[in-house]
Amino acid sequence: MTRILVATDAWRPQVNGVVRSLENLAEAALGFGAKIEFLTPRDFYHVPMPTYPEIDLAVATPRAVARRVGEDCDHVHIATEGPVGLAARRACLRLGRCFTTSYHTRFPEYIQVRTGLPTSLAYCYLRWFHNAGDGVMVAAASVARELSERGFQRILRWSRGVDHEVFRPAASPLFEFPRPIFLYAGRLAVEKNVEAFLSLDLPGSKLVAGDGPARPWLQQQFPNAHFLGMKTSAELAALYSGADVLVFPSRTDTFGLVLVEAMACGLPVAALPVAGPLDVVGSSGAGVLSEDLRAAALAALAIDRRIPRAHAANFTWRACARQFLDNIAIARSVKVLGEAGRRRLAPRETDANFWMGRRSSREKAAGR
Repeated sequence: MTRILVATDAWRPQVNGVVRSLENLAEAALGFGAKIEFLTPRDFYHVPMPTYPEIDLAVATPRAVARRVGEDCDHVHIATEGPVGLAARRACLRLGRCFTTSYHTRFPEYIQVRTGLPTSLAYCYLRWFHNAGDGVMVAAASVARELSERGFQRILRWSRGVDHEVFRPAASPLFEFPRPIFLYAGRLAVEKNVEAFLSLDLPGSKLVAGDGPARPWLQQQFPNAHFLGMKTSAELAALYSGADVLVFPSRTDTFGLVLVEAMACGLPVAALPVAGPLDVVGSSGAGVLSEDLRAAALAALAIDRRIPRAHAANFTWRACARQFLDNIAIARSVKVLGEAGRRRLAPRETDANFWMGRRSSREKAAGR
């Protein structure tokens, strides 16, 4: 069985798209004969991150990380750019190991929203971090194009999935709220732009599922909204099934896992035309994308719920795991060439278009 070590700063007890993606990836990869093990902040002394108390910052000792990276695993993948990811990157470079990375979160935009610092500074760090590897996996085509323009190299597409056994049309709660019901699901933090949704002049009711540091302020500013707190996957599926529209106001997500979860339950989507919704919803008819979020939310009410349900069938964790493992095979095949071999490749074969195009060709040949 192939053994893959994934180094990640995002891990339980966090509840977010990165953690859910990694957990589902590990389960689905077993079906392809691959066992994924994790190197997380829980393996080291860790402290809460300021303003994100549920996120642990690890004090990852170089010797301990190097020992794990140097163990008998077939590949190392670095999922995040925090202390654990940084230590794993350093160890891989010192040991000469092939490794891939993934770009999950728009930290430059998060930092800009929170501090006002220009995104160019954070992108310099991220470019330095990811370009040292043998491939960086990105969930959305629009984000891949943007990163390529910013100088990121060896970009590989890695989409996400949804558990269709959990997220499917189900018996909905007996809502006591006036309809139509507009739902937001996700973290309550400034970078998620939740106030843009709650500020909309919409009929019916606004429901908010999730928690985070912005919740007290949002509840104070928008007393007419209904804050439901953190929900389990099964509870979310029931909410998706009972709501009328999922409103996704974020401008900073790289994918938006809640989009496919909601669509799998037959819930149409209203979102801004930015990376994430553009790739996940696009022109499928499963939602409405517009800079006028109010108009999008109202228009989404008319969508037949069978359309988002059918579109969500394109996203599975099995396909996600297969794509992840294929990307590793591509990265390792190029690593074998060495620097001299890379220089012999035509220029087009080392840019993002080649790497993404190669994925598409492999999928077409396999009938996927």
